Formats: sequence, structure tokens, C-alpha cells
Amino acid sequence: MSAVRTGQEHTTGENTMHTSENATANAVEHIVDELAALLGPSLPQLVDVAADLHAHPEIRFTEVHAAERLTAELEAAGFAVTRGFAGLETAFVGRWSTPDAEDSTPTIAVFCEYDALEGIGHACGHNVIAAAGLGAGLLLKAALEAAPGTPARIVVIGSPGEEGAAGKVPMIDAGVLDGIDLAIMVHPSAHNSVDGTTLSRVALDVEFTGRASHAAASPELGVNALDAATLSLTAIGLLRQQLTDDVRVHAIVTDGGQAPNIIPEHAALRVFVRAGDRGRLLDDVVPRVRACFEGAALATGTQVLIEERTPPYFSLKSNPVLADLARVAYERLGREVETAPITGSTDMGNVSHVVPSIHPMVRLIPDGVPHTREFAAAAGGPEAEPAIADGAVMLAATALAVFREPALAEQARRAFAAG
Repeated sequence: MSAVRTGQEHTTGENTMHTSENATANAVEHIVDELAALLGPSLPQLVDVAADLHAHPEIRFTEVHAAERLTAELEAAGFAVTRGFAGLETAFVGRWSTPDAEDSTPTIAVFCEYDALEGIGHACGHNVIAAAGLGAGLLLKAALEAAPGTPARIVVIGSPGEEGAAGKVPMIDAGVLDGIDLAIMVHPSAHNSVDGTTLSRVALDVEFTGRASHAAASPELGVNALDAATLSLTAIGLLRQQLTDDVRVHAIVTDGGQAPNIIPEHAALRVFVRAGDRGRLLDDVVPRVRACFEGAALATGTQVLIEERTPPYFSLKSNPVLADLARVAYERLGREVETAPITGSTDMGNVSHVVPSIHPMVRLIPDGVPHTREFAAAAGGPEAEPAIADGAVMLAATALAVFREPALAEQARRAFAAG
């Protein structure tokens, strides 16, 4: 009898759970409709922001024009903006709260990125990220003011130097996530997804030092640093056979010598090492790659210096509670959500190890590959507008659902703690 009673209680609990989930999904759908109606007047402004940033591409930590445009938009909308956060000139934090916000009120951060890539501009679509993140902040404020009574704290964070410099890490170290309950952002891609992960990444700057000599008259007197660089790359190529499928090692030669008739006394490489698991990357893969450089130096008689000049990127931990909210929002917007492939690396991964976070992808162009000229063209073309619009609404709907049902924030925290 007790077994039957337990089963009845279990069934009732399941029904209650499903009813709650359905109610939340319905609420998110209504929020999406509400926000989509509010978006219209501000969408041309957001598209103009994206086009402006696209026309003025700026690489890591030089995003002066982008930071000025975004902070001006936030201040005009009533956000209190702090510029130069963590000593980074182009970082900023914009804050806005409802008058009835209390200590227990959820605080949600929306991240904006806006740096471009060397040579090919906004080929990762960070101008779209910035416009969608700005749009989410403006939409949330508009919705909360249009229907007072929901306490909320919104923080729009401008994080520079995502491409190659992990700009979010010094901001985290300086306390940008203090008091933040949840963090969200959106990234353009070839697909729509809400719960993908990324690879952890370490950047190595490697310098070999040898001795110069005349390459024709006295080559035997030289110590060839370029030989050491070449040998190390060969060693890495052979190492790949013993690496798991998630590991990536890729490099460029940043200095290969000055002239063919001089034995190169200096050579340099910049190397990215990636893996799905942060611990395995740091404890196993990186030491094996470093050994390739050290062995090449020993074999060629050169000296080697290996430095990590930027912080590691951590793999992304997508929060399932927030991802479910984003999924409902995307589906309401008519975007089919796909299984997310493992992508590159992002310092949003570092954020996701501190607070519950999501980093959904929004389709910019089908089959589009970031870091290509085709993707850069799409980020500045008509394809950008629907990505900005739907990205902004999805982010805002996710946040507004939490503000209106604060228990979701606690659910997200529990899922985060569970790992």
C-alpha cells in the first residue's frame, strides 16, 4: 500500500513539475510577443549601431569608437555608465535598476563584445553581438517601465579584447561579476543553439634565440633559430596522432629571420592549444606541447623562451535553466534550435565558471564560417538585422522571465552548483 501511495505522490509531483514547466514556457512565449512589439521603434537604432561598428573595425583593446558609441547609447537611455573598468580604456559597465529593487532582486548581466579581427574586420560578428546586447538592455528597461511592479537590476557589460586577449578575465579579477546572479550574451553563427560548449584555450608565445652568421660563407658558425621553430612545428605535427579528437594546436610564425643570407638568430611563434576539458588542457596537453619547443631548442642548440601573455580561456558551461528559457524564446521567434557543435574558444567561458551563464548562437547566414571574409560581409549586410532583432529579444525574454519569476534564478544557481 505504501508503494502505491509513493507512486501516486511521485506521479502528482511529476504532473506539478510539468505544469510548472508549461506555465513558464507559456510565460516566455507571451514575453517574446511583448518584447517584439516594443522592439520596432528601436530596431533601426540597433542596426545603425551594428553598421557603425562594422564600418570602424577596431582590434583588441583599441575599440575606442565602439565603446564611445555604445556608452553614449546607454547613457541616453538612462543607464549609469562606468568607463575604463579594470583599467581597460575600452571596457565599460552600464547599470539600471527599477525603483523597487531590493537586495534579493536578481541582477542579470548582458555582455557586449565589439572587437574586430586583424585584416578582415568584423568577421566574427562582434558588431552584431554589441547591437543585440545593447538591444536586450534597452528592451528590458522599456518592458519593465511599461509594466511597473517587477523589481529588476540590469547590468550591460562592455568587454573588449575577446579575440585573443581574454578581456573579460581582468574584468572578473576586478570584481565585475560581484553581485551578478546570471550572465547572458548572444553570438552570430551558422546555426541557432542555446546550450553549446567551447574549448578551453592557452596561448603560448615562443621565442628561439641562436647566433647569426653568413649563410653562404660561414653557416657552420651560426645557430639557426628558424630551424628550432621548424623542428618544433614538426614535433607538434607528429604529436597530433596521440591527441584526442577535441584537441587543437595551431600556430603562426611571427618572426622567421631578417634575410635569407643571414642564419636567423631569432625566430618566434604564436601558438594556440585547445581542449574540451580545462584540467586536461593545463595538466597534460600544454606540457606536452611545451616539450616540443624545449626538445627543438635542445636539438638545435638554441635558447627558448615560452610565455603565456594572455589568460587561459575556460570551456563554456551553459546553464540548463537559462538555456531552456532561451530555447522557448527562439522557437517562439520561429528559429529552429539545433544541437550546438563544439566551437572555438571564448572568455565568456571564464564568466560561466563564476556565475550561471549562457552564450547562445543566432544564425547570421546558413553554412557561414566565422573568421572569413564572407562572414564579415554578412555581419555588415542585410542579414545582420534579423540576427540583431531575434538575438536581442531572446536575451531580453530570458532575463525578463527570471525577473518575473525569481525562483528561476535559484534554479539556475542550483544547476550551476551541481556542475
